[in-house]
Amino acid sequence: MIKMRKRAKKTVTLRDAGNTEVRETASPKVNRVSLELIKPDARNVFVAGSFNGWKPEKTPLACLGNGRWAGDVSLMPGRHEYLFVVDGQWLPDPNAKETVQNPFGGKNSVLVVSE
Repeated sequence: MIKMRKRAKKTVTLRDAGNTEVRETASPKVNRVSLELIKPDARNVFVAGSFNGWKPEKTPLACLGNGRWAGDVSLMPGRHEYLFVVDGQWLPDPNAKETVQNPFGGKNSVLVVSE
C-alpha cells in the first residue's frame, strides 16, 4: 500500500539593500510517501530503490504488529523503482500499480510521484 503526503513549496519575499523585492522559493517540493507490506512471517523488512542507492539498510520498515510493516520515504517528483527486502530476499511490492523488468531477471516496482 502506498500513501502520499505532499509538502508545499514555501515562497519567501525579501528585500535587498536597494529595497527591491526578491522572491525566493525554498527547497524543491518533496513528498512523503508511506510504504506498507503485509508479511506475517518476516523478521526484518527494508526498502531499496533508486531513491536510496539500492541500499536496503538506509530504509528499514517498522513492524506495526500482525505482520504489518510500514515506513515513510521522502521523494522528489518523478519515477522511482524499488523493491522490498524481506529477511534478505528482494521482492516486488504486491500492491504496486506498475512494474518494470530489471537487469537481474526479475521485476522492480515503480512509484510515480507527481508534483
